[in-house]
Amino acid sequence: MIVGTCGFPRSRREVYRSLDAVELQETFYNLPNERRMGELAKEAPEGFAFTVKVFQGITHPAGSPTYKRTRGFKPGEGHGLLRPTRENLELWDLFRRLVAPLRPKVYVFQTPPSMRADLLRDALEFFRTIRGEGAFVWEPRGEVAAVRDLDAMLADVGVSLVVDPLRREVPRSPVHYFRLHGLGKGEVNYKYKYTDNDLIKLRNSIKDLKNPYVMFNNIYMFDDAVRFKKLVSESFYSDPRPSV
Repeated sequence: MIVGTCGFPRSRREVYRSLDAVELQETFYNLPNERRMGELAKEAPEGFAFTVKVFQGITHPAGSPTYKRTRGFKPGEGHGLLRPTRENLELWDLFRRLVAPLRPKVYVFQTPPSMRADLLRDALEFFRTIRGEGAFVWEPRGEVAAVRDLDAMLADVGVSLVVDPLRREVPRSPVHYFRLHGLGKGEVNYKYKYTDNDLIKLRNSIKDLKNPYVMFNNIYMFDDAVRFKKLVSESFYSDPRPSV
């Protein structure tokens, strides 16, 4: 398994030493800086994996509150929601070029809860159109996430569905990429700290998959990821079971 965090919750040196991967969040809020991408690629140890959260100009419409942290980019009507518009496709080509020095293993597309299910057809066409090295994965939120057989529809266009396996069934996808935002009410609960029992259930639910990415995205993400990585390594010697 490839265990990591969404962002750097500790110093980069400590994260490199302790985990397998990081999903860059800065690439969501602002277009990547080519020089920084190259520097990160050079400083990381061999075998460490970078994934990137795709720039919100492609995934989020104008008016999204997330643009408050964005510099030097003003979204237009043709941007966001994975529509196959000229604006989105040109922005994708720019994003891919800027992030290329990092050589990301996975591109993570995350759409807002406001995205309607009737926009799924546009999203599928967008994914059919774009090109790039690395795997494409999509974490939809809101009503589009509940579309029946969404994982199979995405797999048909070479895209993997992102879920939390402690909340939803493991999808039928080319790549298994999991993002864990905490448990409880709602789609996210960043203040949640995973229990040992949670982590054992997580391990047991995905242990037969080939090299899944397990990316923690809660306040305690570093500690939880380190604990989970240790649990996975120990599973070669023991088989702990969750308590009833």
